[in-house]
Amino acid sequence: MLPQIVGRRPHLIRSGLAAFASVALTAAVLFGDQTGASAAEAPVDLGTAAAFSVLAGTTVTNTGPTTVAQDLGVSPGSAVTGFPPGTVAGTIHAADATAATAQVALTAAYNDAAGRTPAVPLASELGSTTVFPGVYSVAGAQITGTLTLDGQGDPGAVFIFQMPSTIVTASASNVVFINGASACRTFWQVGSSATLGTGSSFGGNILALTSITMTTGVALVGRALARNGAVTMDTNAVTEAICPPIPPILPVTGPSGLSTLAGVGGGLVLLGTLILFIDRRRTQLA
Repeated sequence: MLPQIVGRRPHLIRSGLAAFASVALTAAVLFGDQTGASAAEAPVDLGTAAAFSVLAGTTVTNTGPTTVAQDLGVSPGSAVTGFPPGTVAGTIHAADATAATAQVALTAAYNDAAGRTPAVPLASELGSTTVFPGVYSVAGAQITGTLTLDGQGDPGAVFIFQMPSTIVTASASNVVFINGASACRTFWQVGSSATLGTGSSFGGNILALTSITMTTGVALVGRALARNGAVTMDTNAVTEAICPPIPPILPVTGPSGLSTLAGVGGGLVLLGTLILFIDRRRTQLA
C-alpha cells in the first residue's frame, strides 16, 4: 500500500514521512531507555558464599556471646572455636564440601570486585565523607567517624571499594546507608586484612584475601569472608544484609494518555530510520 500512496503525492508523503521521523526521534530522546539498568554497576555475584555470614580459610575464633545470622564456615582449615558461647543461626561448616565450594565462589567474587573498572581514587580517610554509587580505589583505607553511602534514590545502587592493602576502622566509627543504599549491595575487596575497631558499626560484604578481625562490640551488617586467613570475633553481632526490592519498570504515560513502555525509545529510533530510508529511496526513483 505504501508505494501506491507515495506514487500519487510524492512531495506530500515525503514531507509527512520526514515530519514523522523527526517526531519519532524526538520521542526517543524524551523517553529513552526507561530501565536505566544497563548504565548501572552490577553487584558482585557471591554465589554459594552468600549463604555465609562468616567464612575463613584457616580458623574461626570467637570470644563472648557473638551472634551470627547465617552459616559459618572454614576451608581448607577446620578449626572453629568459641561456639558456644557464640551462637550461629545457620550451620557450621568445618572443612566440608559446602565450605570448600563457598571458598571457590568467594575467590571468583573477590577477583570480580578487584577487576571492576574504571575505579575512582579516594583519599585513605573515608570518615566524614559521603560517597555515591560506583567503583572506588582506596590505598590504606581507614574510617574515623562516619562514612555515608548515598544511593541517590536507587534501591539497586552498588558500591565497590577496592583496597590493595588494608582497611582499618576506628573505635565507634560508623558506615551509614541512605537514599536506597544498602549493605547488601556494598562490597569491600581487601588485598590483605580488615580490622574493625571496638564498638564500631560496619556494613557490607568484606572480601579479604587474608584475615578479618572484629574487635569487641563490633556490629556488622553483612558478611566477613576471608580467603586464606582467619576470622577473629569478640562479642559481635553479625546480621544478614537484606537487599531492598527494586521496583518494576512502570509504563510512562504522556498527556494523551498513551503508555510508552521501557525501551520504546530504541523502537522509535529504528522506525524513524526506516521511514527516512524509504523516503530517500522514493526520492531517487521519482
